Amino acid sequence: MGPKLTDKVGFISQVCRYYSHMDYRYVRLLPRAFKRFCIVKAFRTGLPTAFYYIRRKPLLASDKPALFTMNILPPMMTVWYHLATKYLGDRVDITIFDSSGKLNPKEFPEARVHKFLNLYAATKSEEFLRHIAKNRKIGWICDDDMFLLSGEAVDVVEREFADPNIATVSFRHRKWWEFDIDGKRIPPSSSYCIAFNRELVFEKENLHLGPCDGNTHPGISKNPTRYDTFDKANEELLKKGYRCYIVPEPEQKKYWAGFSGLSGPVMLLNYFKKPEQTLSYFTEPPNEKWSSNMLFGVLSGMISICTIQELYTKIKGNPYPLRALPSRDELMKLYEEKKPYMRDDQNLEEVEETSERLRNAI
Repeated sequence: MGPKLTDKVGFISQVCRYYSHMDYRYVRLLPRAFKRFCIVKAFRTGLPTAFYYIRRKPLLASDKPALFTMNILPPMMTVWYHLATKYLGDRVDITIFDSSGKLNPKEFPEARVHKFLNLYAATKSEEFLRHIAKNRKIGWICDDDMFLLSGEAVDVVEREFADPNIATVSFRHRKWWEFDIDGKRIPPSSSYCIAFNRELVFEKENLHLGPCDGNTHPGISKNPTRYDTFDKANEELLKKGYRCYIVPEPEQKKYWAGFSGLSGPVMLLNYFKKPEQTLSYFTEPPNEKWSSNMLFGVLSGMISICTIQELYTKIKGNPYPLRALPSRDELMKLYEEKKPYMRDDQNLEEVEETSERLRNAI
């Protein structure tokens, strides 16, 4: 979720323009909530970000991979950190960019925590890879809704980087489009959870992670128009003959459990003050709009946050104050009411599977 907040603003704005002929508040609200979040949180993170750039202290030299994540929902960071330290132990050094401004570094004693403006995910990730991890060969970025569940993930990273021609190791690739390079179809590695040979990618080749327009590669479920974070650099590495290793799909979930699409729900929880307002966001749109991706995506994300709250409570003993979060029962009742209007592929199977895996892993 990470955490790719400002990357999402452009996407949400496109959705808003698509529906511009409709006067539906639920469509206009998300981009407004994103912008408000960035402005409000800047009061907490702006000055610390300036101090960070003045000091810019890198990690000490070590053979350990440097692992990075970024956060806008504090209880999710508690869960992510709990699992990372439980299963990876001291085999990695963790850095967290706190874009909510609410994390207490004392609660993450095995990590370096920086309050940091909610800039593009690519900007924050590259700052880490080029500067904080400058003394490490392996720089590893992982969304905070991608929960690492096995120390064997470190074994995979270290094993693959023994090959000097391997540029990246990805644990979760994109599935809805593919590169077409010299007639060969190759999945994009994505930036969800990916380790870099930092010296090769950022020093030797001097590539950048930023998204850009101009993606004309073939789609699987739909045709892309933009390169998301790391996609363009991924393409350049492949064209130059480097290997971008992707953990085989049947093995991927051995190493992680993950949600998706939590940024929008997080914005709504920061925007609203009461659970009734959140529920009203879902009940206001006409039923026929529930076959679109937007409403179902936000609802499934909100139910995922209920799992995060449940796990946080198990770790800490008390729930995190999320004043606008409805109960899971209320959200599930809403899901059942709207289910007749959803597409057949819109269901909560993945959310429930991930929730159960995380309950068992805690």
